[in-house]
Amino acid sequence: MLSCQKAEFSLPDGLHYLNGAYMSPLPRKVEHAGIAAIARKRAPSGILTSDFFEDSDRVRTLFARLIGAQDPARVALVPAVSYAMSLVARNTRAAAGSTIVVAAEQFPSNVYPWRRLAMERGLDLRMIGAPDSSRRGEGWNSAILDIIDDRTALVALPQVHWTDGTRFDLAAIGKACRACGAAFVIDATQSVGAFPFDLATIHADAVACAGYKWLLGSYGIGVLWLGPRYDDAEPLEETWAGRAGSEDFRGLVNYRDEYQPGAARFDVGERSSFVLVPMLARGLEMVLGWRPDRIQHYCRRLVTDAIAEAGSLGFGVEQQEWRASHLFGLRAPAGIDLEGLQRSLSDRGVSVSLRGTALRVSPNIYNDASDIDALLEVIRSAAVAKV
Repeated sequence: MLSCQKAEFSLPDGLHYLNGAYMSPLPRKVEHAGIAAIARKRAPSGILTSDFFEDSDRVRTLFARLIGAQDPARVALVPAVSYAMSLVARNTRAAAGSTIVVAAEQFPSNVYPWRRLAMERGLDLRMIGAPDSSRRGEGWNSAILDIIDDRTALVALPQVHWTDGTRFDLAAIGKACRACGAAFVIDATQSVGAFPFDLATIHADAVACAGYKWLLGSYGIGVLWLGPRYDDAEPLEETWAGRAGSEDFRGLVNYRDEYQPGAARFDVGERSSFVLVPMLARGLEMVLGWRPDRIQHYCRRLVTDAIAEAGSLGFGVEQQEWRASHLFGLRAPAGIDLEGLQRSLSDRGVSVSLRGTALRVSPNIYNDASDIDALLEVIRSAAVAKV
């Protein structure tokens, strides 16, 4: 079992940072990788031609390991999930009258590209909301599975919902997609790195992930894995590094029509960022060393009793089998104002977020019992004040 890894971070005393779903604090090693990378620019002659390719390929390899992908060449470097989803949308074949299925209140980066695609192609965008029941997660998954049929062209989901951590059964949904030939596209930003992800079980066609949350990297860089469905896809932009033979800088004047093999053709321009790429690589190495299954187990041990107590105080929370432990939502009972509760938490040094109708709590392995105790202290006070 993992022990608390707070020493690997630089969080100040008195701050109870339960907000990893907002963005992760930088581990010291990732911070040092970024500082060292900035220092290299002082004398650019030390940045070699190989540096434009090797560090990027290192990130491909590490991310492939993290999601259980066999071929790192299928990983592209992107600046954001919105970029990744726009690329996938541009290359998704769908006949007029087909349907696109998404979960309600997903993060906009995994909704807006599908809204545009539906509008441009005459498709029916079906946004499936959560049922108002005590078995919310189970019912939500069932509703999604029930609507996937022969008209479905694409299903776009997260692994866990960004507002409250509700878990989607990607293996079952992926199986339904394969049965009807629909593309299955995952925004894994709020899960990969802290929650196990097995591509061999899920059978997704595309998996996108921002780097600044559970991958412990910096803002402005992410990754996109693409399966065989998108082997003949067109990139969003025509980059020099995406063309075959681009390793030969002298030969760049000999323009070529052929792309680099694999997903490198889909990389964003200037993908070889000499600061962001080394930082993301270091973050991925740390996550792989800790292992997402052990991170999830650590968070579960940390929060299980606290969630039970919050429930006894009237807060609504998803059933354990349908929620993550690194990200979960508390829905306040009548008489408790969530915005006022967040202010009280902030005054106590507890950092959490309001997302949708939930107070979103998102711990990681830098948290310990003192952080959870501070959260509960404020929640108890709010419950007593309500009475």
